[in-house]
Amino acid sequence: MKITFSLIISFLLAGAHTLCLADGGKKSKALPRIAIAGLGIESSTFSPARTEEPAFKAKYGEQIFTSYPFMAADSSLRKRAEWLPALVGKSLPGGMVTRAAYESLVKQTLELLKKNGPYDGLYFDIHGAMSVEGLDDPEGDLITRIREVIGKKVLISTCMDLHGNVSWRLAQHTDLITCYRMAPHEDAMQSKRRAVANLLSRLETGKGKPAYKAWIPVPILLPGEKTSTRIEPGKSLYAKVAPASVQPGVIDAAMWVGYAWADEPRNHAVVMVTGDDKAKVTENAEMLAKSFWDVRDEFAFVAPTDDLKGALKKALASDKHPFFISDSGDNPTAGGAGDVTWTITEILKRPEFKAENGPSLIYASIPGPELVEAAVKAGVGGKIDAYAGAKVDARFAPPVHLVGTVEAIHHGDVNAETEVVVKVGSVRVIVTKKRKPYHKEADFTRLGLNPRKSDIVVVKIGYLEPELYNMRADWILSLTPGGVDQDLERLPYKRIKRPMFPLDKDMKEPDLKAKLVPSSDTL
Repeated sequence: MKITFSLIISFLLAGAHTLCLADGGKKSKALPRIAIAGLGIESSTFSPARTEEPAFKAKYGEQIFTSYPFMAADSSLRKRAEWLPALVGKSLPGGMVTRAAYESLVKQTLELLKKNGPYDGLYFDIHGAMSVEGLDDPEGDLITRIREVIGKKVLISTCMDLHGNVSWRLAQHTDLITCYRMAPHEDAMQSKRRAVANLLSRLETGKGKPAYKAWIPVPILLPGEKTSTRIEPGKSLYAKVAPASVQPGVIDAAMWVGYAWADEPRNHAVVMVTGDDKAKVTENAEMLAKSFWDVRDEFAFVAPTDDLKGALKKALASDKHPFFISDSGDNPTAGGAGDVTWTITEILKRPEFKAENGPSLIYASIPGPELVEAAVKAGVGGKIDAYAGAKVDARFAPPVHLVGTVEAIHHGDVNAETEVVVKVGSVRVIVTKKRKPYHKEADFTRLGLNPRKSDIVVVKIGYLEPELYNMRADWILSLTPGGVDQDLERLPYKRIKRPMFPLDKDMKEPDLKAKLVPSSDTL
């Protein structure tokens, strides 16, 4: 009887072992413990605006998964680890972050990471262009402080916007790093998923940290409106990144344009390649960096440009409708304050728009909480006589005086909170309680506006986001003033590393040899 029982037990154990082997041994291993954390914003140091903590709309714990469609509860990636999300905060682009807001968010992040440790990995989700009062390189500071909590051995995988900045310190403390490969960023979720998948793969295979991280600073500083991957040379340049990233011995390759509207030493283009084959890692990094430098003179604006007077003249003379005009200098999707009134003030001065039956123009948008409150009281069809804008950035024009009729009121927008449409002559001005970028057709149609039927649509934006781009009959990028002025030579840079192209057009050939970054284990 004892022999029979022993044989049965042995058989069961052997069967269980076989099942484990059939599944690649995964059933015998504990799932890796992976944290999620990060702060993201693009913030202009040339704007008087300041960003406070509520703007980050921080998500905690399980809330964080709602930001990643590829991490749904039943997804394959979700099932491959024990996830311990801490805090992820993402703000609309804006002015510098106040030091108090930054320190509060960092403190919360660190406390949550301490609470749930230890970890095998961390997914670090950042933008890369955050500026903070009195602090250089906030993302480098944040990852350094996170390392002090989670330790040197934890594998960190970072995903960024290609308009972010990669300092040497950030490169040191991260292990796996990637960024978007498209501008506009239609591949944002694909890139984030790649960062998570790379992290899981290195943990599951036991390969851990890459043997080599190549970092090359490229002394180029250009706005996104000149480096869009929709057009050349950005299109062909970025087409080289994916092939470089899938070569044997390479984990990933990435190329950052950098952020042009902040004045810090880290603001410039960067190439990074990670992997286990030293030759492949360095060769591909140097190839991408040289490719970037070689086409530096070919970058041009993604659309025809003009000053506002010229842009309006062309739009009024055109038979192509809707004719889009980008009010680019105060673009809130790039870090502008969003309340510069110069453009709408100039539009309302034009005689063509004085009569109600003049050329139809939609202006999106200007914040004016007091005007919104008055419009809500007046109701749809009511008259309004109030001011909006220029509370944050009044350098170029005072608050705009709107005397007109309330045509629409909408409550509950996640950014604007309340938005109203005021018709002044033939111009329909969208006024918001809080600043908001308008880049989708639904942003207009829910206010009763049909941008496809408007003669002219003026939007505070740089390059048109996909829905607007597909809607346009024609388009011009107007070089208007603001905190994200497209004419970089008008900006008072004092701290970026010089020489820098195109500010120093006759600069010598830079050193584009790969610099190998020490492993985070050695820090």
